Amino acid sequence: MGEFLNQVLAGVANGGIYASLALALVMIYQATQHINFAQGEMATLSTFGAWFLFDAGMPYWVVFALTVFGSFIMGALVERLVVKPVGTASPFAFIAVTVGLLMIANSASHWVGGGDIREFPSPFPGWLGSRYLSAHETGTILVTMIVLVALLTFLKRTPFGLAMRAAAQNPVSSGFVGIRVGLMLTIGWGISAAIGAIAGMMVAPIAFLEPNMMGSILLYAFAGALLGGINNPTGAVIGSFAVGIFENLLGVYVTGSELKLTSALCLIVILLILRPSGLFGKAAVSRV
Repeated sequence: MGEFLNQVLAGVANGGIYASLALALVMIYQATQHINFAQGEMATLSTFGAWFLFDAGMPYWVVFALTVFGSFIMGALVERLVVKPVGTASPFAFIAVTVGLLMIANSASHWVGGGDIREFPSPFPGWLGSRYLSAHETGTILVTMIVLVALLTFLKRTPFGLAMRAAAQNPVSSGFVGIRVGLMLTIGWGISAAIGAIAGMMVAPIAFLEPNMMGSILLYAFAGALLGGINNPTGAVIGSFAVGIFENLLGVYVTGSELKLTSALCLIVILLILRPSGLFGKAAVSRV
């Protein structure tokens, strides 16, 4: 029983990492109704930037704040310079753009990091750890919860957040009432990139920093977001924790570690077939 509990809590720790990136995916989806396939690679590039600031001797939380702010600017610039020109083109054009961004960001990470595997520091003190969870795993869960609460408070309790939600749900009507829809989309991309950077800094101490570290993490986060509801931040977090537990138990007791990623892909396919809106999401309904 103790070993089973240990595996469940390890899955919860993994789910905390997936949830951070799932929140970033949800932000882009709510703003554009599309998935940003470059989300993981953009987070990796931001994390490399953080590593170089650490290497220059800057304190962790100063680096954390600078990386989050810099990632926000990067996300906003990507929307303005790359995504916005696509405009209302077909969904395939958006997919092509984000896949192109994925390749560019991955190449930039290889260029910046040189393909080396680097150790990344963890800021969390040892007393946060326990018998079942390390200090970093516990800290990652706490950071994910803080990001979720802050995001929900921003979206539901502030005028700016409400304007962002309105612009995402009905851009035409929002424009009629004076909301700057383009600005809202830019800020949404910036927030998504900032959340992705947080996810990258939480992943790096566990997975080690290297250009491809977020590839599998993005798939798990995508599965979690689909399970909980790609248009529901709280559901995406719950779904990500569920995926973390599921893939950890499946890998230990059923399939082995070699097929853990395959199980996540199978889960994505099953969800898209049986319940595309997720457990907590709302199905899109349009009048004709």
